[in-house]
Amino acid sequence: MHVLQWVKTGSRYALAVCHWVSSLHGSLFPHLSLTSEDMIAEFSQAVDWAGCSIRAFAWHPHTSKFAVALLDDSIRVYNTNSATVPILKHRLQRNVASMAWKPLCASILAVACQSCVLVWHLDPTSLSTRPSSGCAQVLSHPGHSPVTSLAWAPSGGMLLSASPVDTAMLVWDVSTENCVQLQWFGGGGVTHLAWSPDGSKVLAATPSAVFRVWEAQMWTCERWPTIKGRCQTGCWSPDGSRLLFTVLGESVIYSLSFSEYKGEMQGQVGGPKTASIVADLSETTFETMYGEERIGGEVHSMVWDPSGERLAVIIRGNPGSRTVIAVFRTRNSPVFELLPCGFVQGEPGAQPQLIAFHPCFKKGALLTVCWSTGRISHIPFFFVGAQFPCFSPSHSPMASLSRSSTRVREQPLFSEL
Repeated sequence: MHVLQWVKTGSRYALAVCHWVSSLHGSLFPHLSLTSEDMIAEFSQAVDWAGCSIRAFAWHPHTSKFAVALLDDSIRVYNTNSATVPILKHRLQRNVASMAWKPLCASILAVACQSCVLVWHLDPTSLSTRPSSGCAQVLSHPGHSPVTSLAWAPSGGMLLSASPVDTAMLVWDVSTENCVQLQWFGGGGVTHLAWSPDGSKVLAATPSAVFRVWEAQMWTCERWPTIKGRCQTGCWSPDGSRLLFTVLGESVIYSLSFSEYKGEMQGQVGGPKTASIVADLSETTFETMYGEERIGGEVHSMVWDPSGERLAVIIRGNPGSRTVIAVFRTRNSPVFELLPCGFVQGEPGAQPQLIAFHPCFKKGALLTVCWSTGRISHIPFFFVGAQFPCFSPSHSPMASLSRSSTRVREQPLFSEL
């Protein structure tokens, strides 16, 4: 009787410990209590993933072709050289969060879905508008769903996938459908991936106040804890030497510069111990021909033009102010410059959802904007050699949004091996 009573008491104690551990885990990582759809909406680079008709967008890296994922779980592929618009559908293609075309390849598209990664193999010469579901490979791994972010190596040899519920990034060999886990502990999962254009490093954001930068040779990493919240978005300079990123709940852009190691020093990330604040996008009031308008707030997403000369940023306005796109002129060498150019706004009632730069626009930079109305705009920025207008911070229409671009401030974000 006493033994039975002890066993029952011990079981209640074990259940209490499990409940305490579960509660602690849930308090540290509240996203784990969300549904798959809410989790994708929380970490998507789209401003309103759940409500907008366009959920993901991807330019092909070498041609004028792009893919658009829609609210009905279909994907449409548009090509300037063809009137045929293939529509991709698959029973596992649900809740698309991200897409990425394989580099150095005509028509392989990876799609991040709720339960797996789909890799479509499309015949560029086909006139069919409904490719068979047999054209799609299914890549899945236990505990790796929903998938919220994808990134191909610039060489096209590897595909990375990330899920907020999996503490490991998966490195896929698509040809064999095998993957290797890049495991870490802490952070509660991986929400956003960005592979540097030179192929040397990968940004991996997490749901918590920490992110990592991996070097893609020996797969070692450096860890940066933030102060207030998680890394919301990030983008690399074309040469991979600089990372710009933002933190949820803050209205500033941070910068990390990376050193290049050779010889015995290879296999190190080479990041600094502190991040610099290079732009302050706090809300301010502007006088316009229509009266006063308040602009500024948190950065939701940002993209850097492949030429390294334009940066586009979606600024989520505070209540009473609009969500707009701010455009900056940039230069990474010999010194880093971030100078304001102006704003991009849509028609009345249209809010920007997603932004992307054309990867090979020859006459400057071509910014693509997906709007809440379902429209897609292509906005060119033409470069006239090296003869750029001289911007004066004191006379710029965005001066108060970017005064810190003229003076770099140090922020105590410390790297940890």
